[in-house]
Amino acid sequence: MTPAAEFQARVLVVDDEEGVRSFVADALSASGHEVTQAADGETAVTRLAERAFHLVITDLRMPGLDGLAVVKSVRRDHPETEVIVLTAHGSIERAVQAMREGAFDFLQKPIGSPTELRAVVARAVERHRLRALQEIGAAPGEPPLGYGAPAMQVVEAALRKVAPTNATVLLLGESGTGKEVAARAVHRWSARTSGPFVAVNCAALSAELLESELFGHERGAFTGAQARQRGRIELAEGGSFFLDEVGELAMPLQAKLLRVLQEKRFERVGGRQTVVADVRWIAATNRDLVAMVKRGGFREDLYHRLAVFPVELPPLRERASDIGPLSERLLAGIAPALGRPDLRLSDDARAALTSAPWPGNVRQLANVLERTAILADQSLITARDLAVLTNELEPTVQTGAGAPASMDELQRAAIEQALAATGGNRRLAASRLGIGLRTLYDKLKRYDIA
Repeated sequence: MTPAAEFQARVLVVDDEEGVRSFVADALSASGHEVTQAADGETAVTRLAERAFHLVITDLRMPGLDGLAVVKSVRRDHPETEVIVLTAHGSIERAVQAMREGAFDFLQKPIGSPTELRAVVARAVERHRLRALQEIGAAPGEPPLGYGAPAMQVVEAALRKVAPTNATVLLLGESGTGKEVAARAVHRWSARTSGPFVAVNCAALSAELLESELFGHERGAFTGAQARQRGRIELAEGGSFFLDEVGELAMPLQAKLLRVLQEKRFERVGGRQTVVADVRWIAATNRDLVAMVKRGGFREDLYHRLAVFPVELPPLRERASDIGPLSERLLAGIAPALGRPDLRLSDDARAALTSAPWPGNVRQLANVLERTAILADQSLITARDLAVLTNELEPTVQTGAGAPASMDELQRAAIEQALAATGGNRRLAASRLGIGLRTLYDKLKRYDIA
């Protein structure tokens, strides 16, 4: 078992110089970190789409996709991942720019010593750990679940019925559809509303660290465990516990979680004392758990324990009437942070937003509004201001005699249009669609797009 202070991270090292990559990889592997190497930015983006990393260490000056582009890609598609940049002497300005784009820190090349490198990595990994545990649990206000769209009215009615019970709720749906908002609504409408709402993103932590964070540990349970630590399940006593990205749980943890759901009790890591788990469980995933069960990637008994009350959140394209008021609310939150509190949408801008397919759902809509707010010259945002994002605002596809296409056809068409516009470059297509590369790969497989 690995303590938080010695969190063994998955690290992606990106540099076109093999000697630098090897130095960093050897230094971090000696500390127990799992290191993957990439010789260029394009390969790095592909590796990030294939699996989750806790930390990326990237050179800034590389041929092709440079380090600054890698930083932007990570911040856009993998916000839970920290980034450290490597910069040559005399390029501090670019390192500062990378930090403005969201990099955690920078190191000058040549790196002084493995000790210096490990110290910076330790700080970045600890920041990742804290963000993974806290960012979901800290909600700025309580946004509405929907804005009147029939599809969301059905979801809200179902959640209001189940909320007063202690039934386990499984929230399903594509990335960016608002599963966290729905989980908070269940807690808010329940009899446990005065208790804590505790959440953990299962995809953001290693299996070893996640076990300790969920269940806690006893003093001496592993090297560095100098005192008893209560797990986050314990901290949720009397309230609700939200397991986000539950489909990413490793098999050993699935077995341990199953016991908690069945018996409502567990032991801390390294302990024998039984702890009662008086919590209400809410889980969420964008994965097809039924398919995972068939492939052997998810326990069938755990699936049935979690799916007591499954609710699928509709994608944004199925709730077009929500897009206008949702855009207004998102812009109201974005504009003050940019020093533009007077920004507002014109009628034609609202119409353009409403007609777009939004394969990236609410998250993509928020990204488009933020970019538009930064570029807008006047306080009134018009359709012309949105024109720079025409690939994302193409109107809904029609088929047959003017009849709307099915939702799958809409999404397939949007992806094919983005691929055509980028000459088949999947990374650029994902960027144009406002979705992560991993999400794009999933959709290419789902729709059998070559």
